[in-house]
Amino acid sequence: MGVPAFFRWLSRKYPSIIVNCVEEKAKECNGVKVPIDTSKPNPNEVEFDNLYLDMNGIIHPCTHPEDKPAPKNEDEMMVAIFEYIDRIFNIVRPRRLLYMAIDGVAPRAKMNQQRSRRFRASKEGMEAAEEKQKIRQEILAKGGFLPPEEVKERFDSNCITPGTEFMDNLAKCLRYYIADRLNSDPGWKNLTVILSDASAPGEGEHKIMDYIRRQRAQPNHDPNTHHCLCGADADLIMLGLATHEPNFTIIREEFKPNKPKPCALCNQMGHEVKDCQGLPREKQGKHDQFADTMPVSEQEFIFIRLCVLREYLERELTMASLPFTFDFERSIDDWVFMCFFVGNDFLPHLPSLEIREGAIDRLVNIYKNVVHKTGGYLTESGFVNLQRVQMIMLAVGEVEDSIFKKRKDDDDNFKRRQKEKRKRLKRDHPSFIPGGQFSPQALGNRSSPQAICNPRQAAFEMRMHNSTTSASPNTSLTPDGSPSLGGGIKRKSEDSDSEPEPEDNIRLWETGWKQRYYKNKFDVDASDEKFRRKVVQSYVEGLCWVLRYYYQGCASWNWYYPFHYAPFASDFEGIADMPSDFEKGSKPFKPLEQLMGVFPAASGNFLPPTWRKLMTDPESSIIDFYPEDFAIDLNGKKYAWQGVALLPFVDERRLRAALEEVYPDLTPEETRRNSLGGDVLFVGKHHPLCDFIVEQYKSKNTEAVDIPPELCHGIQGKLTLNDNAVLPDQVVESPVPMLRDLTQNSAVSISFKDPQFAEDFVFKATVLPGAKKPAPVLKPGDWEKTNNDGRPWRPQLGFNRDRKPVHLDQSAFRTLGHTMPRDRAMPGLYPNAVPLAAYGSPYARPLMGSQQQIPKLLPNLRPQESWRGPTPLFQQTPQRTAGAAPLLAWNRMLQSPGQFQPAQYQGLGPMAYPQRPEDRLDRGRQV
Repeated sequence: MGVPAFFRWLSRKYPSIIVNCVEEKAKECNGVKVPIDTSKPNPNEVEFDNLYLDMNGIIHPCTHPEDKPAPKNEDEMMVAIFEYIDRIFNIVRPRRLLYMAIDGVAPRAKMNQQRSRRFRASKEGMEAAEEKQKIRQEILAKGGFLPPEEVKERFDSNCITPGTEFMDNLAKCLRYYIADRLNSDPGWKNLTVILSDASAPGEGEHKIMDYIRRQRAQPNHDPNTHHCLCGADADLIMLGLATHEPNFTIIREEFKPNKPKPCALCNQMGHEVKDCQGLPREKQGKHDQFADTMPVSEQEFIFIRLCVLREYLERELTMASLPFTFDFERSIDDWVFMCFFVGNDFLPHLPSLEIREGAIDRLVNIYKNVVHKTGGYLTESGFVNLQRVQMIMLAVGEVEDSIFKKRKDDDDNFKRRQKEKRKRLKRDHPSFIPGGQFSPQALGNRSSPQAICNPRQAAFEMRMHNSTTSASPNTSLTPDGSPSLGGGIKRKSEDSDSEPEPEDNIRLWETGWKQRYYKNKFDVDASDEKFRRKVVQSYVEGLCWVLRYYYQGCASWNWYYPFHYAPFASDFEGIADMPSDFEKGSKPFKPLEQLMGVFPAASGNFLPPTWRKLMTDPESSIIDFYPEDFAIDLNGKKYAWQGVALLPFVDERRLRAALEEVYPDLTPEETRRNSLGGDVLFVGKHHPLCDFIVEQYKSKNTEAVDIPPELCHGIQGKLTLNDNAVLPDQVVESPVPMLRDLTQNSAVSISFKDPQFAEDFVFKATVLPGAKKPAPVLKPGDWEKTNNDGRPWRPQLGFNRDRKPVHLDQSAFRTLGHTMPRDRAMPGLYPNAVPLAAYGSPYARPLMGSQQQIPKLLPNLRPQESWRGPTPLFQQTPQRTAGAAPLLAWNRMLQSPGQFQPAQYQGLGPMAYPQRPEDRLDRGRQV
């Protein structure tokens, strides 16, 4: 889930860590889409060795996207996931390893957060459906027009949890996808692929980190491996720093706020459900050819360079005149540890530390002031020195009171400025400004008109406004717009200058805040020293557990923080002698057991019938684990999603005792899904390890064998035969009904296990011998938030900072607007562009009955046995050598079209180009 606001703070404080991705786009020739050859050099001018995919960050946006229509069924979801992986692979182009990790059963400490999120998602989904139905009935009662309600079952995103049929099917589809790509894509030719599906316990990102740690401990590991991790969670940045790998990069979607979304009732843009008027849909295009499309823009990606972040931190954390030797790697570990205090997935943040208030900067300053007294660093290879941490925490506790008072002053000042702003806008601006095509245009800006956006809605609002303002100025109006006979009416609360504020009983800015906090949040008196120490001890255990989880792996599968709230920093007295050891030999939950621990009763359909009954039967011994409704404590926040869900904690012993009675009811298929699995390794026929694996299957060797590191880029581990293996010369059946079977398969798979170590083995958090420090990237001007002679800072394009950008002027864009066809389909809606001739190819499965054709998985005309044919002339790109001129403008435009489009065309449909009469006027004005 990550740390809210952490990435925003980090990217603003250290802007040069961000690099915009250069992405090569597929070209079309005579209506046939030519696939991209990912075996060619990376257009970002950097070569990555390993690509790691945190798959849950891919699954969620592909199954229930926010910026485009959702897939109609599970098959479309799988195809969308395949396309997303293809796009990431095209940008990164790894040369050694592709590691796909899906979240498996999580540690108990994480399950509490998963439980809260899933209960919230179920509650919010039901409330949204009820509100939508209520507004629909009101609109229809007033004579409004709405499209017929689709009889479609709402996709429950809670099914993206280990143990469900959806996750089991996803694993089968990914195995098929990997085999297909190894057979037919030249970029996968020498690639090792590891799939860790939901049956393997552990969170996806931590399975990836565990793999990196264990490979780093091997003598054959290349210390200069260039890693790239795909994921959107902010804590991936801290995990990447914790590896101490000099070349570590994160790729993620670029966040663009306020994306337009269609109304859930009428499917029209420009308003939300609560503002829907039920007006007829406007014709989209001359012949209504864009009726089923949305004005979406393709999501862009950015790189986060951790090597540059290390440069920033090295300058910030370097301290002189220390009583001990300064070690930058140890100071990095301390910085990561201090970030845990402002929030993580396992502990609530301290009340006095908020990222938006500069909490991390405050902690760093206190750390640099106090570290001279501590006599050393706070952490070492994932283990915490509590005596030194106590000094830092008590220093924070000394300023807690002033932090709370400053927070109150800042909040009051913000409200005052907002109130003055609203008054100023009412006084200086017209009471109504139409939008869309009626929106006023600034002088000299007519060459870039805005897209027409629901003119009927804008015209309706203008008429309603005119009808109300045409009444006598001395006559007040009722809420329905008719004149009031009784004089004035009370102003609505939303029209007032002040907004309703949630009640705050704690009042941290007033004397006695600690007593009120413990009384309201824990229902105990602040004088109860024993209870306060219990809360602090649990929190200290949590800090030690989280740091060990990041650096050594899961210290205990059973530990969790048993409170909803955190203590104060000033309570961290006497923590030096607190125990921080965890029980050894703990085991994770089984998948179906975790479902019982995190699912609300509304998602019980993913469980066996007798297990589901335990959630709803009033006589169930664990019925109290599944409340139908629950309170959300805003805890000083403004929005419900920021609050604390007050759910009861699951008692593991009671849960297991209740499940013992229903375990015999499991079918063989459910028993299989309830078992823990492992990782699977895939290679193609050209990989040096392929013959070794095939020989293991021929010899039917049931014992685990070591991977020869010289055959697999230095990767080490154990291989065992897989019962459901992908084998050469055997048909790989497609789990998606409309995708072709692989009848000429040459890929092979085998079970893989990471190198094993003793339970008390400590992975050293240090840079490996032989690692080369990357060349410095930052220049003196990069230490400031602006560069380019004072102009606002802009992200770099690609990894080469000397790249010369090529731009098109306005005349070139007008030429494109005249020559490019305007009736093309909108991009981004599961295009699955495939050569037209492929429908008649021998690899396409014949249609059955009324089935609709879904294109073959790989848009490729090449036979499976051939890797590549001669490159078409239009696809050949001039090779860049030292001193060579940059790529031509058109070739660069084909590689990264998102970079040359001006802002006024971003996100608009194909009809949004300037119309020709205006173009002629523009040409007349040019000098």
